Amino acid sequence: MLIIRPLELREANILISKWHRHHKPVVGHRFSIGVYDTTRKVFVGAAVVGRPVARKINYKEVVEVTRLVTDGTKNACSILYAATARAAKEMGYIKIQTYILENELGTSLIASGWKLENAICGGGGWMA
Repeated sequence: MLIIRPLELREANILISKWHRHHKPVVGHRFSIGVYDTTRKVFVGAAVVGRPVARKINYKEVVEVTRLVTDGTKNACSILYAATARAAKEMGYIKIQTYILENELGTSLIASGWKLENAICGGGGWMA
């Protein structure tokens, strides 16, 4: 069974270093969460939510999933995207967003209720 658990940034960065294909760990964040497999008693994924990378976006109203990694466990990505959106909403943020590469389909984003907002850059900007 997979459940959501809070993660310290240090813990999330360990998983990012281990599993992320093209990004390094992050320096700061608003919050981080993980997906924990209660059967195996290990974290199988992590999401880091921080300030938007684009400077002109209002960082007091909008947060961005800056990193999301899993070990490939089925549904872990979708669980993380849905949980980050719920947490951001409960914290009072008006919008949560993320970006994906051009060669990524966004299947987990679609499954967790996110919408493609802007397809101009790379894989596009997504929001929940």
